[in-house]
Amino acid sequence: MRKRAAALCGAAVVMAGTFTAVPAEASAPSTTNSVHSAKLTWKNCATDTHPTLQCASLKVPLDHRRPQGRQITLALSRVPHTARTYQGPLLVNPGGPGGSGLTLAGFVASALPKEVAAQYDVIGFDPRGVGASEPALDCRPGHFDPVRPNSLPTSPAIEEANLDRARSFAAACGEKYGDFLPHINTTSAVRDMDVIRRALGAEKINYFGYSYGTYLGAVYARFFPERVRRLVLDSVVDPTDVWYEANLNQDLAFNDRHRAFLAWVARYDTTYRLGTDPERVEAKWYAMRSALAKKPAAGTVGASELEDTFIPGGYYNGYWPYLAEAFAAYVNDKNPEPLVQAYEDFGAVDASGDNGYSVYTSVQCRDADWPRDWRRWREDNWAVYEKAPFMTWNNAWYNAPCAFWPTASPRPVNVANGKLPPVLLFQATGDAATPYEGAVTAHRLLARSSLVVEEGGGNHGITLSGNACLDEHLAAYLTDGTVPRGYGTADAVCEALPDPKPTAAEGASKKARSASSKGSTLHGLLGFRG
Repeated sequence: MRKRAAALCGAAVVMAGTFTAVPAEASAPSTTNSVHSAKLTWKNCATDTHPTLQCASLKVPLDHRRPQGRQITLALSRVPHTARTYQGPLLVNPGGPGGSGLTLAGFVASALPKEVAAQYDVIGFDPRGVGASEPALDCRPGHFDPVRPNSLPTSPAIEEANLDRARSFAAACGEKYGDFLPHINTTSAVRDMDVIRRALGAEKINYFGYSYGTYLGAVYARFFPERVRRLVLDSVVDPTDVWYEANLNQDLAFNDRHRAFLAWVARYDTTYRLGTDPERVEAKWYAMRSALAKKPAAGTVGASELEDTFIPGGYYNGYWPYLAEAFAAYVNDKNPEPLVQAYEDFGAVDASGDNGYSVYTSVQCRDADWPRDWRRWREDNWAVYEKAPFMTWNNAWYNAPCAFWPTASPRPVNVANGKLPPVLLFQATGDAATPYEGAVTAHRLLARSSLVVEEGGGNHGITLSGNACLDEHLAAYLTDGTVPRGYGTADAVCEALPDPKPTAAEGASKKARSASSKGSTLHGLLGFRG
């Protein structure tokens, strides 16, 4: 279903002349919040990995139409600039919705070239409802505890069991957070970002978002174009596809990506002993699923949990060796222990995951209309399942609370924008979570954007993940506003990193291990949904 980047030649480089750096002492940010007359008090919250990390909290209105009304609290983090040349705050967001950005600030500051990171205050934040912000949502603790009903509704009883879970989750959110839910959505989050900007004393912000964070950034830019200095969007959400259709399109793309994983397993038959024919390997995977639906591994990993375990492989191929080992152990050796461990590592949901899911549903269900008639869901998802069985019904139940959500939804934001300075987009052609066409659409809607394509790549979240070509474009843009300008769909093309090898952790080169380490760290921060 995905289009390849075409006519990718003749890329020129342009420099955005409006992006100028100024001496730090001439424009060091004030800590005054002009709305609340509050100050950001930064405190040391350093870790071994991020020794200069600082934290603060900020009050924002629950309802931005009533700025003097009830206040909620956002948690912020910062790695301060150290260079004489200061380019302002760089807000970072990992996506979700529901992802915590506090640690991402430290990661971005350490992963960028030192001379680039030193020119920015890298600012992380937990959006409203998330993590260390208050209140932090947790609608129904343990909602994903195993063993859940089979995601595939092959009988009315199984379908009803899954529907009961979805209804119960939506009802629990309404009961616990009825006053909060109308105000947890993308538009409220971008208004929070502008309060953060004011609290930082900055006339403009720089912004770097992954995944859903690209939509957050595009909506901020639509609301406050005059406040955007630089805007980086990596793994771009289709802003015209929010959110019901986007999830159906994801199902098709994830099925392709899962089959790419199975083909990779077939290439390494000498290691995994599952066959050299990808279709036969696929048949063994679905046979494993059927067996687990009848008898969950260790009473923990049923069919739905198996899907949860392998979905992360659609986001990041660095997980493939571990997933393949668990797959092979279960099929060849009748040993469920590696599979249970893989579930614990990649699929299990802890309290942080409960919070992330609560925010994910609250934002997505509130952002745009979802069908309220379950017959529409049933018809659409069975139709997609016929083409893409891997994730379709698992994803349907993940989003099903939106069919019963207790708040109404406005129309999505039209992010078309001709008022921005040059914007930089990054996209892999085989990304499953945000398919390639969405980046092409955003590129068209953001009039002065440049699109850098990772040709043949399938990971989600591709900068600062070991691909030097991509990172060079990112560093150039953050240094002086340089963006590539081409004459086709993409403005620049980078070759994808090779897929991992089964022995990547032990036998790979130092360079390959370093790239894998960066990718694993980043994808641990980005999470697996949204």
